[in-house]
Amino acid sequence: MNASVGVERHAALRAAPLTPGVLASARARAAQFQRPLLEILQDELGVDASALADLIGAAMEMDVAGMAQLNAWRPAFERLPYAESAQRGCIAFDVGATWGVVVSDPFDAALADWCNARLGPVPRWWVAAAGDIAAFLARQEDSMRAIDSALPAGAAPDAGDDDLEHLSIRSIGEGTSVVVRLVQSTLYDALKSGASDIHLESHLNGLVIKYRLDGMLIQAGAPEGRELAEQVLSRLKVMAELDIAERRIPQDGRFRLRALGRAVDFRVSIMPSIHGEDAVVRVLDKQAMVDQAAGLRLDVLGFDDATLAAFRRLARDPYGLLLVTGPTGSGKTTTLYAALSEINHGDDKIITIEDPVEYQLPGILQIPVNDKKGLTFSRGLRSILRHDPDRIMVGEIRDPDTAQIAIQAALTGHLVLSTVHANNAFDVIGRFTHMDVDPYSFVSALSGVLAQRLLRLNCAHCVRPVSVDDAELQAAAIDPACARGRRLCAGAGCGKCRGTGYKGRRAVGELLVLDDELRELVVARAPVRQIKEAARRKGTRFLRDAAVELLLDGHTSLAEVNRVTLAS
Repeated sequence: MNASVGVERHAALRAAPLTPGVLASARARAAQFQRPLLEILQDELGVDASALADLIGAAMEMDVAGMAQLNAWRPAFERLPYAESAQRGCIAFDVGATWGVVVSDPFDAALADWCNARLGPVPRWWVAAAGDIAAFLARQEDSMRAIDSALPAGAAPDAGDDDLEHLSIRSIGEGTSVVVRLVQSTLYDALKSGASDIHLESHLNGLVIKYRLDGMLIQAGAPEGRELAEQVLSRLKVMAELDIAERRIPQDGRFRLRALGRAVDFRVSIMPSIHGEDAVVRVLDKQAMVDQAAGLRLDVLGFDDATLAAFRRLARDPYGLLLVTGPTGSGKTTTLYAALSEINHGDDKIITIEDPVEYQLPGILQIPVNDKKGLTFSRGLRSILRHDPDRIMVGEIRDPDTAQIAIQAALTGHLVLSTVHANNAFDVIGRFTHMDVDPYSFVSALSGVLAQRLLRLNCAHCVRPVSVDDAELQAAAIDPACARGRRLCAGAGCGKCRGTGYKGRRAVGELLVLDDELRELVVARAPVRQIKEAARRKGTRFLRDAAVELLLDGHTSLAEVNRVTLAS
């Protein structure tokens, strides 16, 4: 406690005790002016809320709970749920072998009667400043999971967002419908945990709720009852403005809610199944993406120093074709965004065409693909070339037309960055060959290919050394000698990582930098094995090698390395 604050409180206790006369006068004025009694008392006694709590405690012989005590005690939300605590302005605590309730206004007889009726006879009461109670509840909300209480059991707002449904622990607790509370709490917990997708799967006996965290599905709840599962799916359809009577064909929609102080979009996909319907809800938290993009740089993605330096050099070239490849969800677009963020100094015209625009980057013209209106990648790319660009990002090269235009753009003095779906950097060459592009033009334009994957990292809260025998290493095509003297680790599983043993992800990359020798091999249609051998001689490190290095450094586990990369 600040010393000067303590002096002021003691001075207030000596100079202006809370007498029955003062209290009676304050009650009369509160009734006359329709103001809270505590505000009147503060005015009459000339003290702040904390000092008033001390005065009330002394006058009524009640213990006073300061902020330090509130933080040290365990809130008993199983006795008095969070939503009711926030609504009533009181908190139940377990303190040692007893329990009690903290209030800011012990003169409120109605509140005392309600607590005794709701909780049974309250054995102990404390008084605290209303601001301390509100601050404590606000901090508690940050660490709560709404879905645990909803499963049946036993930033200034945008102009168009004023009418959005508000999503918070308090609003969820105030809901009267089990179905509404379950849907709201599922969405709320997904936002709090940083899930990218929510899966609601109908089964024979009910519903299974899963979150996609760090690229993996983690079960969050499994409420029973076929009728409940149908009602939850119907609730999602209502929110996404879909046909609730149609259960035979897929449906797609979207809705928006206000949560965590900002508007959040949700994209809904409904799919019929043998047990009813399944739903996948994609979380599109645009403000979080904007905040992430503001600090997005290549060095925060986790690439090793050599790969990072080489890729940065390619991204700063004045012209050429730079490709990033990998499966869906491997972070390709994020890598390109990070590269654009680093080279965006305001002196180059940078234009992107994407499907959809995932991050909003200041100072860059970003165009969303619109197939219904005829704005495809190829048509948009043609138009971009007439817009005097210096650097172009194409969300994905899918067809021969887009590939040909991208190659011509790179050959005519533009730097073109794009993604391609392939398993590794060398398969990209075959992918373009099958698009019937001219091999010589392709390799002349191509400056480099980065193949990447995202590996889950061991949870820092439960990581521990593990013993991996030589047979396991050999089965994974890893030389046991490489692990001698290295500390291999894995996560044991804890509450911080939801029992998975992993928390967070890191990118590993395989960067193929084209030079004259490699270009000649590609044009001559040399076997991929020969191209790989030449690339390795020139220092290319393959995906598996990069992943194994993370394993040997103790950042990830052998199981994760085997899950993400192939043993060569």
